Amino acid sequence: MNELSFTVPLWVWAAVTIGIGLMLAIDLIAHRDNHVIGFREAALWSAFWIAIGLGFGLILLAWQGGEVSSTYYAGYLIEKALSIDNVFVFALVFSFFAVPDAYQHKVLFWGVLGALAARLVFIFIGAELLQVFFWTAYLFGAFLIWTGWKMAVSKDEEVHPDRNPVVRLVKKLIPTDPKFHGAKFFIRVDGKRVATLLFVALVAVEATDLIFAVDSVAAILAITTNTFLVWTANAFAILGLRSLYFCLAGLLRRFAYLHYGLAVLLAFAGVKLILSETPVGKLPIPLTLGVITLTITVSIAWSLIATRNQPAETDDQQPAGTEADGTTGADQPPTDPTSHQSAASRSPHEKDSP
Repeated sequence: MNELSFTVPLWVWAAVTIGIGLMLAIDLIAHRDNHVIGFREAALWSAFWIAIGLGFGLILLAWQGGEVSSTYYAGYLIEKALSIDNVFVFALVFSFFAVPDAYQHKVLFWGVLGALAARLVFIFIGAELLQVFFWTAYLFGAFLIWTGWKMAVSKDEEVHPDRNPVVRLVKKLIPTDPKFHGAKFFIRVDGKRVATLLFVALVAVEATDLIFAVDSVAAILAITTNTFLVWTANAFAILGLRSLYFCLAGLLRRFAYLHYGLAVLLAFAGVKLILSETPVGKLPIPLTLGVITLTITVSIAWSLIATRNQPAETDDQQPAGTEADGTTGADQPPTDPTSHQSAASRSPHEKDSP
């Protein structure tokens, strides 16, 4: 597999990692009061994170030239597009467990930390496999094509976070209380450490993200196996995932056909990876950038045009996790989440019990 090769000094790795850590710290401090994040605030934070991601590409352009910068942007775009699918699952998990709006950012913050750690491990393992064993390109490519096909045909399948094997294992190993206790992940009951429902929701987010991590890392490895570019493209795309969720949470119903575009991107990445080990070789980066940009644009435009008459939530509407009297779900009598069916997975003919 012919690949971009340039030396990245250890201090650059350290500087980028410390910079990411500082940005996470700033985000944590800015939201330490667990307030409900509205659309305007989320949009501003999204613009900030996108500017950071695009700005890093300009640094690469000045440092290593256009090919390296273009490769980074291709990876960043495909990761940013795939992260939108994470938003759908986050919404489903929060709906299923009835997580109050004020605590969702905390769950997503620690969820992003876990996502970054998982992706870092997958990146180094995947890149090493592709460099040492050429035939793994065919395996990863076939996996991406299969994942794309499954995404295209199975979008309406119900997802049950409580049936996730990781969530079930945690419930067996750690005593849990089926209630929210403010923003706490753990409490003390009779001197024993007990996990709260908020921690169970965090585990569900982390467990579902592991699946997305495998898909997204494999997709970007189809573009490049340079670990520095893969890691930075992943990291800067994931950093804005929290604000992206709050920005798009009220618009999810408008992205009715986006999954078809994401399926095309995954399948394209799979074909690209397989071709890299054939006489065809790696497809040109400008072509890759063009396919990614066109696919995202068409799928989003198609969705917005097809659903233009559907309403979307804004700051003027009552947040999903807020009661009519202004209190959050944490102040109400708790319910057992295992008997709660997500609104995202119910039949349109079902109604809530009075």
